[in-house]
Amino acid sequence: MQNLVKEFIENKLNTSIVLEKPKDLSFGHYATPVAFSLAKELKKSPMAIADELVSSLSNSDMFEKVEAVKGFINFKLSSSFLESLVNDALNNKESFAKQTIKDEKILLEFVSANPTGPLHIGHARGAVAGDSLARVGKYLGYDITTEYYINDAGAQMDLLGLSVSLAARDFLFKEDVAYPETYYRGEYLIDIANIVIEKFGKDIIYDESKYKDIAFFSKDLVMEIIIKDLKDLGITFDNFVSEKTLYSSWDSTKEVLEKNGSLYSKDDKVYLKSTQYGDDSDRVVVRDNGIPTYLAGDIIYHKNKYDRKFDRYINIWGADHHGYIPRVKAAVEFLGNDSSKLEVILSQMVQLLKGGEPYKMSKRAGNVILMSDITEEIGADALRFIFLTRKSDTHLEFDIDMLKNQDSSNPIFYINYAHARINQVFKKAEITQEEIKNIDIKNLNQDGLNLIYESLLLESILTEAFLKRDMQKITEYLYSLASSVHKFYNEHKVIGSDEQNMYLKVLAMAALSINVGLSLLGIKAKEQM
Repeated sequence: MQNLVKEFIENKLNTSIVLEKPKDLSFGHYATPVAFSLAKELKKSPMAIADELVSSLSNSDMFEKVEAVKGFINFKLSSSFLESLVNDALNNKESFAKQTIKDEKILLEFVSANPTGPLHIGHARGAVAGDSLARVGKYLGYDITTEYYINDAGAQMDLLGLSVSLAARDFLFKEDVAYPETYYRGEYLIDIANIVIEKFGKDIIYDESKYKDIAFFSKDLVMEIIIKDLKDLGITFDNFVSEKTLYSSWDSTKEVLEKNGSLYSKDDKVYLKSTQYGDDSDRVVVRDNGIPTYLAGDIIYHKNKYDRKFDRYINIWGADHHGYIPRVKAAVEFLGNDSSKLEVILSQMVQLLKGGEPYKMSKRAGNVILMSDITEEIGADALRFIFLTRKSDTHLEFDIDMLKNQDSSNPIFYINYAHARINQVFKKAEITQEEIKNIDIKNLNQDGLNLIYESLLLESILTEAFLKRDMQKITEYLYSLASSVHKFYNEHKVIGSDEQNMYLKVLAMAALSINVGLSLLGIKAKEQM
């Protein structure tokens, strides 16, 4: 809708414009400050220009009224134009709010948690944000590939092998174990230890030379847990990339960096000159023992990404990775690539409450709140929605018990209730949505037109949410639309009224927007409650 209006005005005026949506609909559905941008060129006041432009824009079936207000031009859409958009939407539901295919390939990497244990609630936030961003982007025509980077190289893998061995000796063999300061803990390790012993025998638990073998076998078992937990949340990936397999490319990657003069040696270590691109210090990429660092793995991986020739690369990282951004971008530039194509979104941790008190840690995971526990307790839909009610780089705190409430304090219940209420109205009226989709609404009252207008905003909301990487705009829109549905239903008699079929058409349009909006957040709208 907004694109159609903007395109029409720009063609009429032969100039690009900014089209805004006034907060108060009494001023109109849209407004543009184009007269202010033309004032210098035309050497006239914005008010005079706006008055002149109004006449050239008024003769269109698209608008009921075009008026100049203090230099702004306000547009009120006509009921016939709104009706044409509703008819198109209800007759082509599968393509409502979609956009044409875009010539832009995006690689979206998210979650990428170490394969050393089940995902915790912090991982879930990045997972939901990434999956929803991908869903919306694909719907808007972008070619998006989703990817999980498996960090299966480095010290964390050695620690996993040790931790499985310790769990076996402590919990299976009932030995007195002296635990080191750092190790992984949780009941999942006992389950893994049982499988390791069944496959390789008891002796492997005591053979330190086999800890790496234990680790890489266990890593695959952990990845099975992770993939299942993600699937339970409605999340799948196009690609999984192993860090370990990429290290064979380190020598060739290092050679490129050396040719570009981006490395130097000091104290038997090799450093990346990352301060040249804004880092606060140069970073070690090869330790004094000759082993590449974690950063080296990231450099290899990003070279691999750019070698695959995407137009844009989006990473969703935990907030603790903030310091990695300048050093990775520096490496991208040193490799001869454009770091402006790499976009990093940080996902803040989550504070979880239950009945106003901090949520208890999971015994199965040792010292974290498992994503799977919360999914099981409140359901995937509620978990996905609440994570999207705040932009991922801002703090989020929520109470599990609130998401069990059957009232407006629970946002996903409130929105689903609006959708289910509309379906119930159709059932009571004994009319199908198919029967009303072409009903004439030219005599519809202003409340009905306003609800239609709000329902038709979905495409512009999706576009803004994707471009700003902010799914909160969609959750806010859906809650507002649900509120408008409830208000309209409470203030207007639908079944048995003279306006029944017109009102049903209005509600059908709202239901379509709610249904599509929720689906793009990975949530299935409820038909009944």
